[in-house]
Amino acid sequence: MSRARELPKKGDVPKKKIVGILQLTRSGRGFLPWEEHTEDIEIRKEDLRGALNGDEVAVELTALFPRPKGKIVQVISRAKTEFVATIKGGKAIPADQKFYAPIHVPLNAEDLQANEGDKVLIRLESFDGTEAHGSLVGIIGRAGEHRAEMNAIVIEHGFSTTFPVEVALEAQRIEAAHAETIQKELQVRRDCRDLDIMTIDPVDAKDFDDALHVRTLENGTFEVGVHIADASYYCRPGTAIDDEAKRRGTSVYLVDATIPMLPHEISAGVASLKPDEDRLAFSAFFTLDSKGHVLEKKFEKTVIRSKKRFSYEAAQAVLDAQDGPYLKELNTLLSIATEMRTRRSQEGAIDFGDNEVRFELDAQGKPIRVIRKKRIDTNWLIEEFMLLANREVSLYVSKLAEKVPEKNLIFLYRIHDEPKADRIEELATFVRAIGYEFGREKQKKYSTKDIQKLLKQVEGKPEEHLIRTATLRSMAKAIYSTKNIGHFGLSFEYYTHFTSPIRRYPDMLAHRILESHLDGKPITRTEFSNLEKLCLEASAAEAKAVDAERESIRYKQVEYMLPKIGQTFEGTISGVTEWGLYVEEDESAAEGLVRVSTIGNDFYNFVQREYALVGQRNKKKYALGDRVRIKLVNADLSARQLDFELA
Repeated sequence: MSRARELPKKGDVPKKKIVGILQLTRSGRGFLPWEEHTEDIEIRKEDLRGALNGDEVAVELTALFPRPKGKIVQVISRAKTEFVATIKGGKAIPADQKFYAPIHVPLNAEDLQANEGDKVLIRLESFDGTEAHGSLVGIIGRAGEHRAEMNAIVIEHGFSTTFPVEVALEAQRIEAAHAETIQKELQVRRDCRDLDIMTIDPVDAKDFDDALHVRTLENGTFEVGVHIADASYYCRPGTAIDDEAKRRGTSVYLVDATIPMLPHEISAGVASLKPDEDRLAFSAFFTLDSKGHVLEKKFEKTVIRSKKRFSYEAAQAVLDAQDGPYLKELNTLLSIATEMRTRRSQEGAIDFGDNEVRFELDAQGKPIRVIRKKRIDTNWLIEEFMLLANREVSLYVSKLAEKVPEKNLIFLYRIHDEPKADRIEELATFVRAIGYEFGREKQKKYSTKDIQKLLKQVEGKPEEHLIRTATLRSMAKAIYSTKNIGHFGLSFEYYTHFTSPIRRYPDMLAHRILESHLDGKPITRTEFSNLEKLCLEASAAEAKAVDAERESIRYKQVEYMLPKIGQTFEGTISGVTEWGLYVEEDESAAEGLVRVSTIGNDFYNFVQREYALVGQRNKKKYALGDRVRIKLVNADLSARQLDFELA
């Protein structure tokens, strides 16, 4: 649907300022969304006047035709003022590719001394568009060194790699008092230490948020307990730990390390559900039939003791061999999870699969092997029971709140909106162009079942990952909100995040709200007036963490390919533009650019409707999803970029 209103006639430029958030390209061109026009306002690099990506700016229009253009007249507020940079030639070169100038900075500051080749943190003091000046805040390490590069990525995205002194001191006091805490809480919590509780996590996991137990009841139904670390007990409102957790919003998972939301003494210590250790938990007890239908549910604060720590692979080995510890329990859980997963699929839940990679690193942190992760039965076994707990907690609190609307009770939801019509139509055009059906009944919206049908068509095909990724990108982003609209991708009417409080702040908020209901003193909107703001902040923190995680992977992919310049590889065309082809290399899943100027002895045109480059004379076509052989000609670590040529 067009945003256009009636505009001035050609030649007339209204004398008005438009305020908004600036979006910059790497080339330095700026764009400002404008509600009065279908096209954004374009701003030339020389008209940016020191504005940077994400800044709030005021723009004055300079032209309306053939498209709106403008110049920045004021930077109202900076998106950020601290930047990671590398010292080169006595200047600080920002890591942010959209920061279009070096920063002049004194290399000495109090007890800090920056040298050529150092990664540093700079505070921007002034920038008029030509010269940027800043001050030295900290030394991160030597450029190119593994730990320095990983820390630089985290810091650039606004996360800290260390905790303030007051947070560390609180954590140490909590750790020292742990035994006393357990004894005190045993007086007021349900003691579940006799249950056969197990954890199933990645082999390299350091913190354990969740644990399960299952037992068969006399009538043939099953009791399943989903036991979640009670991190909120240690993270109380008004404490330094809570203030810092709220600021971070989430843990960040890098290639080889976790930057935790909570200090180590809590995240990997007293809150973590380690085997053979007494731990505080918030437990959801479900009575289920063999099909996984919920017959009864109950939520309680508990003390638990995990009897077994499985990795996903170790639990899978027991299932595959049908021999080993907790075989009966694992078989029962897998059987119930299979039924629940089948039912979710029938109800429209979308499974986007994954294309994750992990790295085997040497002692210096250099990648020596790339391993594509594969989901196994135990991965989605755990996933199903976490989905169950998240959905049932949300349903329970929501139904209680609906019974007393006059009390204006509040809750935190994980919501996922329907995809916007233009995005889903773009996806439809794209998949049809490469030979797949993607339809809908006339006059109806696209449904999750339409998307399911598409993903089923591409299973096992070379372009499967490409189409899964394109489909995922067409979706709205899942966010946190106090207003429930359901979860489109999961086909759930009610959903929250409850099962990962060690690594996500919204889960702790859900714990606090559920606890208030169980205590008979439910939290009202007035009492928790800032919850919507916390939802926005948590959603933003999650997006930044995802960007940091992806960037750490991209860095390692480029680093892995660096010694392979000159070698040839197999890959799939993952993007087509007027300037070239993007190709994803098979082994590393690293994406690189084949510039159009390097392709053959013909002139290639970009045919947008076919997502292809087509030769003018030879009619040779390179289209999205095509398999190609490529040669690596350049790898730029600082820009996280690879350049290929067709081999």
